Amino acid sequence: MALFVVSRALGLLREVVISHRFGTGGELDAYLAAFRLPDILFQIVAGGALASAFLPTFATLLAGDDDEGAWRLASAVINLVLILTAVLSVAAALAAPWLVRTVVAPGFPPARQDLTAGLMRLMLLTPTVFGVSGVVMGILNARQHFLLPALAPIVYNLGIIGGAVLLAPRLGVQGLALGVVVGALGHLLVQLPGLARHGLRYSPVLGLRDPGVHEVGRLMLPRVLGLAAVQVNFLVNTILASGLVAGSLAAINYAWLLMLLPQGVFAQSVATAAFPTFSEQAARDRRAEMGSTLAATLRAVLYLTLPAAVGLLVLRQPLVQIVFQRGAFTETSTHMVAWALAFYVLGLPAHAVVEIVVRAFYAMHDTRTPVAVGVAAMALNVVLSLAFLAAFQALGWMPHGGLALSNSLATTVEMAVLLVLLRRRLGGLEGPEMLRSLGRMALAAVPMAAIAAGVAHWLEALGPWLAGGLAVALGGAAYVLLSLAFGSPEPRAVLGLLRSRS
Repeated sequence: MALFVVSRALGLLREVVISHRFGTGGELDAYLAAFRLPDILFQIVAGGALASAFLPTFATLLAGDDDEGAWRLASAVINLVLILTAVLSVAAALAAPWLVRTVVAPGFPPARQDLTAGLMRLMLLTPTVFGVSGVVMGILNARQHFLLPALAPIVYNLGIIGGAVLLAPRLGVQGLALGVVVGALGHLLVQLPGLARHGLRYSPVLGLRDPGVHEVGRLMLPRVLGLAAVQVNFLVNTILASGLVAGSLAAINYAWLLMLLPQGVFAQSVATAAFPTFSEQAARDRRAEMGSTLAATLRAVLYLTLPAAVGLLVLRQPLVQIVFQRGAFTETSTHMVAWALAFYVLGLPAHAVVEIVVRAFYAMHDTRTPVAVGVAAMALNVVLSLAFLAAFQALGWMPHGGLALSNSLATTVEMAVLLVLLRRRLGGLEGPEMLRSLGRMALAAVPMAAIAAGVAHWLEALGPWLAGGLAVALGGAAYVLLSLAFGSPEPRAVLGLLRSRS
């Protein structure tokens, strides 16, 4: 857990360093667009879907004392991932200029398209490395070895930071891309000593008829579709933002990362604490009990994310200044990021709820339903993106805000549909108590927003660090005290979940 927090902190530091060097300029837009295709290849072929499918299959063989079969499966999966990602990466590298012009960033001017294609070819080295590294991570986790896999993302972030600090001053954005490649190699290399310690037995097999390989493929398919839908959303945003003013793609990227911070800290931590309980209750067919647990978990995560969303909304300008505004990241950059953040935070509670609800479906061994709903939400997001882009341009607003708003609305619809479907399966989610809790949260959040905004405004002359810091502290304290005064049980529930996580 400590290394998880360090990794998150380094991820934020990485963005701070990048923003200092490149701001929200066209070079960073090219880097982000070039990053999209390598990331799609990794996520679909060898990302989270492979890890979630490989680990239980590998662990089952280990539990049956079939070490030889387990290592044969690991070797086959590594070889298949290596071949598939290498072939796709080489093909994408050869077609990079065409892909950039017609698919990834058709709105970029020709010079920026050429830069994007060059960066893409460089970063296409990473899907193959990450694919092998992901399998290695699954092997170590199945062996109850967590230290080196937890170090891997830290090494990756350090590689990118090193590229931005050491290479970018001489090589420009190419130095940043080289940092990505170095970080990916470090992600793999830092884990290899763990394989040696656990007696790796590698063999050059493909195992196309191996039942274990078939099981990995069967388990992967629904998750691959879900991840593909997410990646299509990112790609659509990249395509649409490429036709906007320079810096628009960078602005929505920074705003998205800021929105994800509380989602990652609050929703993912609570979901991790609750998931084993969901799984046990589903396995014992205790549907009513699971519904009660889920309802309490949702109230807890909403208790944390609602004030985070309100705080990010009212304090977005000083917070963006504190985190990013230095070097090449100017006041104009701050204004662009804050504008997108205002619309992204509207969907923060929905993103948090989806994080919890999806795990409830997984606990019931249902991956198809959340994937189907996610694909539909992706399609809605595309339609809304086109509509809001045109609407914002007609109103004279910065159009990249429409891309953020479409994501928030599509995720809110996704949340609502998943909750309705889950409520039917579990026989209810304590609706009256949920509404009462939301009412108490709102009563506490409104004064919190007023206090935070007032403090930030009154102390504006003291600078964003002091004004923003005091606004967050006093606003947060007001929210907790008011919620306790209104009799909210969620503060104690959150404390219990965090204790169970530890």
